[in-house]
Amino acid sequence: MPVEIEKKYRLTKKQREAIGQRLRRLGASPGEVEFEENTLYRGGRLDLGGCALRLRRVNGRALLTFKQRFPSKSPIKHQREEETEVTDADALAAILRCLEFRPSLVYEKRRVSWNIGKAEIALDELPFGLFMEIEGSEKEIARVEKLLEAEALPAVMETYPALTAQLGIKRGGVIEARFARSVRDRARRSVQSRLR
Repeated sequence: MPVEIEKKYRLTKKQREAIGQRLRRLGASPGEVEFEENTLYRGGRLDLGGCALRLRRVNGRALLTFKQRFPSKSPIKHQREEETEVTDADALAAILRCLEFRPSLVYEKRRVSWNIGKAEIALDELPFGLFMEIEGSEKEIARVEKLLEAEALPAVMETYPALTAQLGIKRGGVIEARFARSVRDRARRSVQSRLR
């Protein structure tokens, strides 16, 4: 059973710029900018809580992910994560609807990933703020946190879906956190031009 281990931090614009500079000084290079649309579904076992089923559309790809959070009061989250790439996101969304799963929450995100040692660092922008995630073993998270001088940054216990539920806008029974249309269109055009 794959287990995802990560710690999330809320950032100001100035903190995000400083983290980017530290990553470059450490010799890390940024990956491509990813624009994501994440749809979480409800129905069946998912309604019991603690589990999530997500269809992520990112840069022309689609991933279906099942997550199950292990209860903890630690800022470092542990959760079961099963994920597979799908070739047709629209067909999968139709299958999920036929199985009576329904979209409950949608959030968009821009992400740039970096790697240091055995950890992945993600600098994320969502419609409600800037964040950093460090994913790796607990020991590697602590090591990278020190390298990035991030020990004093506020840890975020909530997931992006939980923050979307708090800060998003309800439209037709679905809670959404989306960028302004102009931002979304620019991101999609940029991705499409790189794929050609």
